Amino acid sequence: MTNAPGPTRILIADEQDDVRSGFRLILDSQPDMTVVGEAADGLIPVGLAHELRPDLVLADIRMPGLDGLELTRRLAGPGVPDPTRVLVVTTFDHDDYVRTALRDGACGFLLKRSGPGLLIEGVRAAMAGDILISPQITVRLLQTLAAPAAPDRSAPAAPSPLTAREEEIARLVAEGLTNAEIGGTLFISAGTAKTHIANIQAKLKARNRVGIAAWAWGSGLADRLPR
Repeated sequence: MTNAPGPTRILIADEQDDVRSGFRLILDSQPDMTVVGEAADGLIPVGLAHELRPDLVLADIRMPGLDGLELTRRLAGPGVPDPTRVLVVTTFDHDDYVRTALRDGACGFLLKRSGPGLLIEGVRAAMAGDILISPQITVRLLQTLAAPAAPDRSAPAAPSPLTAREEEIARLVAEGLTNAEIGGTLFISAGTAKTHIANIQAKLKARNRVGIAAWAWGSGLADRLPR
């Protein structure tokens, strides 16, 4: 994955000219971001990603040639030898799209109506290793990622592989908090939160924060810990 010094290099893939222009204005206004290319369909970014070596691709869902979900899979999916970060930004608020994109390697899923502030935050979160999901869909998505069967109360509960602190952090991940927000809530640094999350991922064998959230909801942890 490209991690060059300097501003985050961004490739925009969206069918609509005005959307691409708007995104370019927003992102180029930030001192730590620069747009290095645009594409109006989903096929072109596959080649441009190898040619331009962007740090991040912004991808809409519905595009001609190749939709954003398949584009995400090809650039960031399991088995890709040199994955590129993909942040999905779309108007389509469908749970199946969100789950598919995140499980195929997307580093975030934002709705276009969320506004420029969240777009900028989403890019920075992706570059920091976080996954940002629009607040409109975060709770609904995470609660349905793992719909567990009713527990067998006659069987003893399996012991959690996590420490008490890690359980607390997993619950906050399930609420959609970023590393910085987790740090602020627990009075620890964002870096310390990131380290805890990496340890949690390793213990749970989770691919990303969504996997942690799914485990937290599926185990009942998100409902069990005090707020």
